[in-house]
Amino acid sequence: MSRPILEVIALDATDAVAAQAGGADRLELVTDMAADGLTPTRRTFAAVRAAVDIPIRVMLRATDGFAAGGPQAVDDLCAAAGALRVEGAEEFVLGFLTPEGGPDLAAVRALTEAIGAGTGPGAARWTFHRAIDRAADRTVLRARLADLPGLDTYLTAGSALGVDDGLPVLVAEAADQGHAGAAEPRIMVGGGLRLDHLPALRAAGVDAFHIGGASRPAGWSGPVAPAAVRAWREALDAVVPAAVPG
Repeated sequence: MSRPILEVIALDATDAVAAQAGGADRLELVTDMAADGLTPTRRTFAAVRAAVDIPIRVMLRATDGFAAGGPQAVDDLCAAAGALRVEGAEEFVLGFLTPEGGPDLAAVRALTEAIGAGTGPGAARWTFHRAIDRAADRTVLRARLADLPGLDTYLTAGSALGVDDGLPVLVAEAADQGHAGAAEPRIMVGGGLRLDHLPALRAAGVDAFHIGGASRPAGWSGPVAPAAVRAWREALDAVVPAAVPG
C-alpha cells in the first residue's frame, strides 16, 4: 500500500512551514475559518508558495455556506481564481450546491474554466470539498460531476455531522471504489477526523486524509504545530493489517 496523503489546512506561511516540517504532503490554503474557509489573497498565496515546496490547494469560496451566489458573485470569484492562477496556483478546492441540494454545475464549470482545469501538462487539478456531505444525493452528485476536467479528489466526512456519523458511508465508498479499480477521484477524508478513525479507514483502502484543528493544539487562535502534524504522519505511515475477509 502506497504512502497515504496527509493534507493540512494552512492560513499563512507560518502554518505552511510548520505543516511541511511535520510531514504534510499537501496544504489547503484558506482564510477566515470562522466562515469554514474562504479564498485567501493573492499575496498570501505568494508568501506561502515562497515558503514551502509541497503542493498547495487554494480554496475558492467567497462566503460561508455552499451557495455560489448570483452571476456577479461567480464572476468575482472567477476573477480571483484567475489572479491566483497567474500568481502560480495550480491546485484548487471548490464546490457549490443549488438550493435543491444538487451540484451547481454552472458555477463549478465557470470556475474550472477560470483556473484552466484539465489533465494535461500545466492544467489545474481540483478538489470538490465537503459540499458533497450536504448534497441531496451524494451518488447523483458524483455522477453529474464525473466528466468535469481536473477533478481528482472529494473531501468528505461521509456526513454533514462529521466522520463519526459518516464512517460507514466512507468505508462503503472506499470499498466500492477499490472493487471498481477506480483511481480517481480519490476520497480524502476530513471533517472531525480523529486518530482512532484511521484503522477502519486505512483497512477499507482510504489513502488520503485532511486535518485542520487537529494540527493546532491551541485551537484556531494558534498556529499549526509540527509535532501535532508529525503524530498524524507517523500514525498514517504505520503498517496497516490486512482486512479479514467477512
